[in-house]
Amino acid sequence: MTAAQIFAVAIFIVMFVLIVLDKIERHYVTLGCGVLTIAGVFGVIMKDTEAIMETLNLKSIVTLGFWYSAGSAEESTAGINWATIIFIAGMMIMVEGMAKAGFFRWLCMLLAKLVNYKTIPLFIAFMVMSAGLAMFIDSITVILFLVAVTIELAKLLKFNPVPMILSEIFCANLGGSATMCGDPPNIIIGTSLGYSFSEFITNTGIMAGISLVLVIVYFFFVFRKELSSKNGERVDLSKMPTPREAILSKKDFAISSVIFACAVVMLVTHEYTGLTVAFIGTFIAAITLLTSGKFALQLLKKVDYKTLLFFIGLFMVVGGLEQTSILEMIAGFIGEISGDNLYLMVAIIIWLSAVASALVDNIPFAATMVPVIKSLAAAQGVDLATLTWALSMGTDIGGSATPIGASANVVGISVAAKNGHIVGWGKYCKAAVPATIIVILVSMLFIFARYC
Repeated sequence: MTAAQIFAVAIFIVMFVLIVLDKIERHYVTLGCGVLTIAGVFGVIMKDTEAIMETLNLKSIVTLGFWYSAGSAEESTAGINWATIIFIAGMMIMVEGMAKAGFFRWLCMLLAKLVNYKTIPLFIAFMVMSAGLAMFIDSITVILFLVAVTIELAKLLKFNPVPMILSEIFCANLGGSATMCGDPPNIIIGTSLGYSFSEFITNTGIMAGISLVLVIVYFFFVFRKELSSKNGERVDLSKMPTPREAILSKKDFAISSVIFACAVVMLVTHEYTGLTVAFIGTFIAAITLLTSGKFALQLLKKVDYKTLLFFIGLFMVVGGLEQTSILEMIAGFIGEISGDNLYLMVAIIIWLSAVASALVDNIPFAATMVPVIKSLAAAQGVDLATLTWALSMGTDIGGSATPIGASANVVGISVAAKNGHIVGWGKYCKAAVPATIIVILVSMLFIFARYC
């Protein structure tokens, strides 16, 4: 290995270790390592200005193809994926507008009322809602509101909220795997490799749909005894909050609902309209801010800028591995192990992705693996889509297996702990690991049957 390759790998390893240790805020970690990659690897060792420009990737923003593309041309996988950054920022602003109007709490209370506040139907309904919302909205936001409402309902209905919280977390990650905009790994994969919303929904969406049915049955049998009311106490349903009470402003509620509907329509049809996710994110954010009036500045302040900076730094570090050909070496290694056996290649990618994402955050792993599978497909002469769906399901679902595998897991457990419901590794993994294995097996068999 050359000096540039050794230094790039060392930076990447240090970044991963610091993220796992969680002693320093992760956006500082990735930005610091990203700057070190640009200055140290490209500047001092390689003395390659072109590598720096390709990694920063600023030129792509001012091209027509970044905002509108009539074809299905791929985005550049080298360096910072600005389409991902802009799209996530736009969706964050939209979600904050919906939250301010009380949309999420209204939806939860409406669903609870429809099942007549019965625990088991509520348990199943909230799992389905968690998966459905996470198809279009960041799973962290979904879990924040769902867990808060679940704990509130658990106090009123006198049941243990932990089983429902664990199930909601898993289903949010599963729902996020169904679409291109559901989970950050899918946004990275879709924008980097040029896959559309409809291509995701007809592949990962089908896998997620089949898996959701099996997962609901699994969680029902695992948690049915724990969900029974404490000490058989009777519940006074007249004291339940009504859905109408959750709506803070009818005008804002109506506007946010229309904007959300527009976002869904634009995402579903973007393959045909040619509008890129960067355009959609910008448009949705602009409309939300314009209709928010004096609250626009408040919405901008609530955007999770730390996550956006985390992505920027992460893309720079991965760009260092790509520019120094490290990722091509990894792809070649996987190719040597699997040979010409596509079944083995798919199995390696999906299980490697699942195990790695269970131990470390699935976002950096997905960003690292995108150029790897692209090189592997080109070198081995296999369909890139086959490897793409394996990577997508592996990273999205593997992250569900442990409390630290995905951001939604960390957030959900933290909110539960703040309300006095501590969930340890043993409790979490005992429920989540078998469910994860079920989904990975379903996904692998689906890919075998459809593509191999």
